[in-house]
Amino acid sequence: MKKLALLASLIVALAAGAVASTASAAPPQATGLAKTVTGTFTDALGGTGTFTGTYDIVRFTTQNGSLAAVTQLTGTAVDSVGTTVGTVDQQVTVPLQATGTCDILHLELGPLDLDLLGLVVHLDKVVLDIDAEQGPGNLLGNLLCGIAGLLDGDAAGNVIARLLNQLLGLLG
Repeated sequence: MKKLALLASLIVALAAGAVASTASAAPPQATGLAKTVTGTFTDALGGTGTFTGTYDIVRFTTQNGSLAAVTQLTGTAVDSVGTTVGTVDQQVTVPLQATGTCDILHLELGPLDLDLLGLVVHLDKVVLDIDAEQGPGNLLGNLLCGIAGLLDGDAAGNVIARLLNQLLGLLG
């Protein structure tokens, strides 16, 4: 269930359009998960130019121990008078930030009966669940989830990347 939540978070993060540039590589195979990318820039004439294109998920990998998606970015930049000023067709690596929750503590106490010098205390079943929520701005949640996964090692990111690549293969 956690892996499914992680996958959903990753796809949402990619759909949001976060893009970071990297070097170009071999031509990718389309996965059918292309997303539209648009933007504006100030051109040499002082006007507002536009960029329109798409990016498609090629594969997942790890980068500096963190999960990342390799995408193919293609598009065209047009200046304010409609002249094409450039095109792009290159691979881009997008760092992914997992959001969700991780289990920190699950504690179940059965019924307790205490007799303290004539004071009788009865406590029914108690269930205590503590979950940490990951994401931007959730400092304590990020810290606790990171600590909870310390023993997982770098292999966990590679396993997730391999599973996501298998999923991409099924979709494409």
